[in-house]
Amino acid sequence: MGRRKIPLRKCVACEEMMPKKSLIRVVRTPEHEVKLDPTGKASGRGAYICASQSCFQLARKKNALDRSLKVKVSDEIYDLLEQQVQEWGREQDGS
Repeated sequence: MGRRKIPLRKCVACEEMMPKKSLIRVVRTPEHEVKLDPTGKASGRGAYICASQSCFQLARKKNALDRSLKVKVSDEIYDLLEQQVQEWGREQDGS
């Protein structure tokens, strides 16, 4: 039996291809609601971002999520995303 293929996705900030599991997904639902998708399975248009502070800041500066999701992303979503990035960073430091 062959090895399982690892799905890759591109970060909207640094545009680097990375394994899907190492990225944070933001989704625009069919109802045009923007939210974080920790499961990676919510229906709608998804955009991925690296879980690093530098990529988060670059995405916010370039409005990369707005462009990728084709909708204005609110500051609340960016604040939630920043919290998620910081939590992920703390988890990585602890391991």
